[in-house]
Amino acid sequence: MAFLSAVKLQGRPPSISSNLNPNPKRVGSDSVSLDVSIPDSERKPQKFSSKLSRWNRARTLRSGVKVDRTINNESNSTTGPIVTIPDISTVESDVSSINGDHGTDFMAAKSIYIVSDGTGWTAEHAVNAALGQFDYCLVDRGCPVNTHLFSGIEDRETLMEIIKQAAIEGAMVMYTLADPSMAEAAMRACKLWSISSLDILGPITDAISSHLGANPSGLSRGVSNSSLNEDYFKRIEAIEFTIKHDDGALPENLEKADIVLVGVSRTGKTPLSTYLAQKGYKVSNVPIVNGVDLPRTLFEVDSRKVFGLMINPVVLQGIREARAKSLGLGSGFEIKYSELRSVREELEHAKRIFAENPSWPVIEVTERAIEETAAVVLRLYDERQSNRAMPRISKCY
Repeated sequence: MAFLSAVKLQGRPPSISSNLNPNPKRVGSDSVSLDVSIPDSERKPQKFSSKLSRWNRARTLRSGVKVDRTINNESNSTTGPIVTIPDISTVESDVSSINGDHGTDFMAAKSIYIVSDGTGWTAEHAVNAALGQFDYCLVDRGCPVNTHLFSGIEDRETLMEIIKQAAIEGAMVMYTLADPSMAEAAMRACKLWSISSLDILGPITDAISSHLGANPSGLSRGVSNSSLNEDYFKRIEAIEFTIKHDDGALPENLEKADIVLVGVSRTGKTPLSTYLAQKGYKVSNVPIVNGVDLPRTLFEVDSRKVFGLMINPVVLQGIREARAKSLGLGSGFEIKYSELRSVREELEHAKRIFAENPSWPVIEVTERAIEETAAVVLRLYDERQSNRAMPRISKCY
């Protein structure tokens, strides 16, 4: 599976508040003027290689520019604090000055700003899923992309700083803001400054609200739900269980597992188990090895929670060869472990076991990402546990 070549900046996202004057000037009793500036030394053009120059320009852009604006601290009972959006001319002049000082190629890699009042998980995954449709472009660098995640944004002042920086950098803004007034402020600012933007959460929330005939709370998940809630501890318990029951360990506890995965070595049992555990499922995985009997308890547990994994023999051989080399194993082991004939024999043995247990769904994992395999497992698991299983078209999924 091709990996995205979108450049994801490591560490902290571009600083928005690091240049804020710690001593804001009072303008009247209800407003504050914030001064954000770049030292003159950073504005001087420097002669580096073209690559270093681009990095220098990007760093300068992300450090912020001088901003003079008034934020009205008035509020009303309907919309909460009222924020005056800076005049668009301020942003235009900032963009012009940057282009004049540093040239016009700072947009070589286009930016996507991801803004959330929570962890940003929803928005980030939605953006990454969409970027997956442009692998052909990202891989050969035809359309390089930088993604910047701003999480925990719960005040309008910081939100406006981020959106203004997006305007300066020519970035697209994608946001998930549960508070309707925050989402409205983001939408208005983006429209005013001609920023390409998308409210990821709003349309979905509105549709569900209409369907249920109920109003949303408008609270972010971090506010409405304690992070240390029942679901959190359920996930921790599931992860601990899964680690202890990896690779056939403690077969006497298979009955306690929510899901049991069965397959030959290197079919992805352990990473799939870990992924499912992070979603709150207790998972055991049992390896199929020639000459080794499967534990008796495997055939005694509820068959609705047992899933077989199958893979193409040539692909499996390549995976095993790479694994053997990474472990520095001897040539004798390599021949037995990764020789194609031996691999085919193991898979045929697994097929016989699956045929003897027709109630176990067999999932083809070749060229599938862990997330894709997990989605199939959870769909079948839900259908089987709720007795909504559809007639199978074929044995393999």
